[in-house]
Amino acid sequence: MSRVQQITIGAEDAGLRLDRWFRQRFPQVTQGRLEKLLRKGEIRVDGKRVKSAHRIDTGQTVRVPPLPDADAPKRPREPAKEKPVSAEAAAELQNRVLYRDNAVIVLDKPAGLAVQGGSGQSRHLDGMLDALRFGSGERPRLVHRLDKDTAGILLLARNAGSARALTAAFRGKTTQKIYWALVHGVPAEKRGIIDLPLAKRQAGPGEAMAPVEGEDGKPAQTLYRLVESHKRAVSWLVLMPLTGRTHQLRVHCAALGLPIIGDGKYGGRAAFPEALGLPKPLHLLARELAVPHPEDGTTLRQTAALPPHMAESWQKLGFDERKGEAALEALLAYAEGISHSPGQGRGA
Repeated sequence: MSRVQQITIGAEDAGLRLDRWFRQRFPQVTQGRLEKLLRKGEIRVDGKRVKSAHRIDTGQTVRVPPLPDADAPKRPREPAKEKPVSAEAAAELQNRVLYRDNAVIVLDKPAGLAVQGGSGQSRHLDGMLDALRFGSGERPRLVHRLDKDTAGILLLARNAGSARALTAAFRGKTTQKIYWALVHGVPAEKRGIIDLPLAKRQAGPGEAMAPVEGEDGKPAQTLYRLVESHKRAVSWLVLMPLTGRTHQLRVHCAALGLPIIGDGKYGGRAAFPEALGLPKPLHLLARELAVPHPEDGTTLRQTAALPPHMAESWQKLGFDERKGEAALEALLAYAEGISHSPGQGRGA
């Protein structure tokens, strides 16, 4: 392409990250090249500079600069082809729907299913969303993400208007996300706030997050509450992120010396205490999500059950799930106290 294009965003693309939208239309442009074009201001949305994570909306105009063939890699990597959704897989996914109306779908995502595709990732939820149309003319849209190995509540928008409202709710922090985690060790305090800025760093062939000091890090805060522990070897925590950084809960727990069981990326060998004989997968559950409904503003609240590997661990450790609800109430009261402390807000 040898000229500037001005592309208007249609309803079918509302809510997409700019980088994802760009890769779909111009797959020859690498992520690194895209980031450079954004930094230089050659790619703009409605005439404004934006970042790759910017969520595009219906009616917005994206300026696309000339992209000569030289911008393409000499040997472009073929993207992993999405496999057609089998009838069996579609039925399994549909059985995981916890709630559905004309605006939203609440899904109980299984551990091990990636939300979006990546290098060599042929099976992911984004490629299976046609199975969740339920007769709608529109394909459901992702409005937030969970890590591949995290199980639990995932919200989908059923139309462009709902996607805009839900994306705004997540950005505006009017959602409440509650997680259950099993960690190696016992926290020094039964409750507290983890306030550690995070930033990306290179970790071998991929990326990881790490606590950083100063302006290089983005603010990241997590409230936690101890539910119970087992022989001072492992603990069950209720976690409430006040910000939404990548891998935030996993990095924050590891930084406290309490790696989440099964999290080899941030916990190393300490995340796999052999003496207890616990299952290997990541023990992190997106337990509960509360969000303003995109149509009437009422609170939509949904809860996910323990996935099989965590249920097995809870049984082995003798944990009572009912204690989690009491701990959550105590955590919410603590959060309310923080928000009303003089000179201190939720993110302090």
